[in-house]
Amino acid sequence: MTTSNPSAGLLERLFKLSENKTTFRTEVLAGVTTFLTMCYIIIVNPLILSATGMDHGAVFVATCLAAAIGCLVMGIVANYPIALAPGMGLNAYFTYSVCIGMGVPWQTALAAVFMSGLIFIVISMFKIREAIVNAIPMSLKFAIGGGIGLFLALVALKNAGIIVDNQATLVGLGDIKQPTVLLSLLGFFLVVIMHHFRVRGAIIISILVITVLATALGLNEFKGVVGAIPSIAPTFLQMDFKGLFTASLVGVIFVFFLVDLFDSTGTLVGVSHRAGLLKDGKLPRLKKALFADSTAIVAGAALGTSSTTPYIESSAGVAAGGRTGLTAVVVGLLFIACLFLAPLAQSVPGFATAPALLFVGVLMIQGIVNIEWDDITEAVPAFLTIVFMPFTYSIADGIAMGFISYALIKLFTGKAATVPYMVWIIAVLWMIKFAVFGG
Repeated sequence: MTTSNPSAGLLERLFKLSENKTTFRTEVLAGVTTFLTMCYIIIVNPLILSATGMDHGAVFVATCLAAAIGCLVMGIVANYPIALAPGMGLNAYFTYSVCIGMGVPWQTALAAVFMSGLIFIVISMFKIREAIVNAIPMSLKFAIGGGIGLFLALVALKNAGIIVDNQATLVGLGDIKQPTVLLSLLGFFLVVIMHHFRVRGAIIISILVITVLATALGLNEFKGVVGAIPSIAPTFLQMDFKGLFTASLVGVIFVFFLVDLFDSTGTLVGVSHRAGLLKDGKLPRLKKALFADSTAIVAGAALGTSSTTPYIESSAGVAAGGRTGLTAVVVGLLFIACLFLAPLAQSVPGFATAPALLFVGVLMIQGIVNIEWDDITEAVPAFLTIVFMPFTYSIADGIAMGFISYALIKLFTGKAATVPYMVWIIAVLWMIKFAVFGG
């Protein structure tokens, strides 16, 4: 007489392990692999957002919970091996462009993130999201990713002390003999070398190594590894919707929406393709995957963090055999377990996380090779998108210049008919914003 395993039966019903030709053990190992490649976010995100005045401990908890919610919904509802967490690039835009650059209180910026998530939920119910993505020229899509990569690089170099203010030239080389600068450079090369040799968790290993060295050299205060979970009260439901719908902040909502639109859609398709989950070039259960993404954005804003998005690092888990949502569920549970690591997160100095930002910038800029550089009407708008982001210290301005220049150049070179209507709409809205309200 054989006895059935209720838990095994439940997992089979939820995740269809046999149908996807995978096993419980493979999915768990894949989840651990994905987690190791992206868990650096629990250290980096609180450091970036705390520069706005947000409580570090509360952001740490919000980061862990937002990631866990996104992963659990993606895994259980959509059954995809794709993990989510607060996105790199979007957190930098939130902090350095919106809060510091525009002087917007972080409470209002959280409200903007919340609204962008609600918009996602609405358009995910229909086919509007796919229509928007398909209407945007590929050159601008790649350029936006590349520009964000350079923006992250500038932030990283500034945080590391490698780039400093210079009255004569705006920016200049810092004192590279400083121990903190040398440690940042060491951290970056550690990431590069480990990534080359396919070491899992290269970024988090680099962060921890530099933190240990800095502590040993007396450059950092180590506060421990495990401790009580910090209070989330300082950021929980602290969104301020007053004054949100001014022209400038509507633009902010639009940028949060647009950047996450490309980021999440591209990641969903890319990782699913690698996992062999696309059918006839399309993603089954797409609405459910989009629901997981948008739900995580709304939940993250309510908890107290910038936009949550699918992580391309999920491809590491897919490479390890992950094929179902059980992989994402494992990642979500590991993020919950990280709630007790607040002292460790608070022990990491900014110069130890700068290499992570710089390396992510390297990964994000790689897509610009796909831009049609031989076509000047495609190359110039892409170039302006890329350079305006770091040079104006604003992702929004880069996107605006890209769309405006694309529409105008196509118009005056006799190619107006090739411009999708969505590009015209976006370009006109940005021109009105600049004309009426300025930069």
